[in-house]
Amino acid sequence: MLHLKRLLVGKPLKSSDEGGQKLGKLKALAMLSSDALSSVAYGTEQIVLVLTTLSAAAIWYSLPIAAFVLILLLALTLSYRQIIHAYPSGGGAYLVASENLGQNAGLAAGGSLLIDYMLTAAVSSSAGAEAITSAIPSLYGHEAIIALIIIVILTAMNLRGLSESANFLMVPVYLFVVSITAMILWGGYQIATGAIPYHATAAVGGIVPGISMALIFRAFSSGSSSLTGVEAISNAVPFFKKPREHNAATTLAIMAAILGFFFAGITFLNYWYGIVPEAKVTVLSQVAKATFGGTGVMYYVIQLATALILAVAANTGFSAFPMLAYNMAKDKYMPHMYMDRGDRLGYSNGILTLGIGAGFLILLFQGSTERLIPLYAVGVFIPFTLSQTGMIRHWWARHKTEKGWIGKSIANFSGALISFAILVILFVYRLADIWPFFIIMPTLVFVFWKIHDHYKQVAEQLRLPQDIELHDYAGSTVIVLVGNVTRVTRGALNYAQTIGDYVIAMHVSMDENPNKEQETQAEFKRDFPDVRFVDVHSSYRSVEGPTIRFVDIVARNAAKRNFTTTVLIPQFVPKKPWQNILHNQTTLRLRAAFASRENVIIATYSYHLKR
Repeated sequence: MLHLKRLLVGKPLKSSDEGGQKLGKLKALAMLSSDALSSVAYGTEQIVLVLTTLSAAAIWYSLPIAAFVLILLLALTLSYRQIIHAYPSGGGAYLVASENLGQNAGLAAGGSLLIDYMLTAAVSSSAGAEAITSAIPSLYGHEAIIALIIIVILTAMNLRGLSESANFLMVPVYLFVVSITAMILWGGYQIATGAIPYHATAAVGGIVPGISMALIFRAFSSGSSSLTGVEAISNAVPFFKKPREHNAATTLAIMAAILGFFFAGITFLNYWYGIVPEAKVTVLSQVAKATFGGTGVMYYVIQLATALILAVAANTGFSAFPMLAYNMAKDKYMPHMYMDRGDRLGYSNGILTLGIGAGFLILLFQGSTERLIPLYAVGVFIPFTLSQTGMIRHWWARHKTEKGWIGKSIANFSGALISFAILVILFVYRLADIWPFFIIMPTLVFVFWKIHDHYKQVAEQLRLPQDIELHDYAGSTVIVLVGNVTRVTRGALNYAQTIGDYVIAMHVSMDENPNKEQETQAEFKRDFPDVRFVDVHSSYRSVEGPTIRFVDIVARNAAKRNFTTTVLIPQFVPKKPWQNILHNQTTLRLRAAFASRENVIIATYSYHLKR
């Protein structure tokens, strides 16, 4: 098992090696922007899908809708750059909302992001699977299996550490950046030179019968899904090389510039070419085919690059989820295990949790991107709204003396207003798709508070009082559980006599073989004449029940004499771990049964087999 772990994860790293796991701007852009950049593969398509429910002529509305999406992108970028500098410890929207709007707002932001990162992984891998089946039609219908395989690969890759993950991601991310840039520039050149004539389904400004603000709002909210992942860099500032804030803010600006260029370019080309969504072919695939031709090398490069980046876009969630879980665990709102680092210095429990959660979502929604997108959008726009609102309070209530605070708060207000408007649109027009969120979110916040209360109560109970009095015991009673007289029994009894003032050997007898029980008792008395032997009969073939009743009686009597009571459970340990399944698990059951006994100490004597 250990050899398999080393093969998959790699050799453990020393804590002093952490500096080698930090990311420069080039690697960080590949690792933390794959989600945002990959969303252009389906952002335009989501807008057009909504518009074409009315008519193909309505596609021209994708241009002004895209313009508003870009305005929101600008506001969010400016705001999250501020968050990076104001909260360099990571945590993003969770920390901003907690400090400025109260803990419940922070937990709502943190819970939304945790769900959203799982959805990020599920949506991205599902979209990657759809891109693969679009290029290889024979795989159509197996999207869910392909998406699960992608999640397993990314989970294993992230367990190997930040640096190795970033090295792997640089190839698909930068291949996508170069190929999409080439497609947009070449498509723009052909349009400018007249090589590709105007084929739009309707002219800009044309009136489309039946168009409504409700339809436009729905299209805008769907298209805004292209902005998911923008916040990831603000959550992962500690992953950057020094100066961390500067490198993180620069990486965010580069990512936003590339994302804006891609989204605008693809939306324009889609409009100019007059492309209407098809069932088994993505809009981006159709745009690439119209630009390069369906048999050109660049068309297949675009397909390959898109499939790769959509597949690895889930990695943004694998980077940001563990860091957010760490910050919430540090504040005692999530289990402390999310603060533990693995062999490769990553937060392995967070990585594994995300992988399992994303896999469950893929199975639940059968790898359908379209069904996941609405939940995906609401999960990110709640933190967007709360973080922007929190930053407004950050400037107005605490930092009015800083230079340029009015301009910064205006950017925050714009982002908060548009994000809140999108939330309202989602609540009004997509309620049938997002209703599970209204159950999941309150439940999560309730769980966070229960965890916090538990840790608070534990701390209060474990805290040493100033006038502490040490209790002096008069002696110790040790009960050794005996099955047969073996080397294990002999070793356990010898040990018990070194730690106990009074040793009892307790045996549970059954009805099935009374002769064997008598032989065991006689053998024990012959080998251990100085140890009290107690045989407890069980008519119902249960070991746990009679043992607990007997120990409770002994413990009560021992307490009257100011004695401690220890239950010593002998066990043998096979040489090879897999051999454990060949033996009964009585020891585990007994330990679990005694765990609820307040005044009983549980100990295990292990005898290791040599072959």
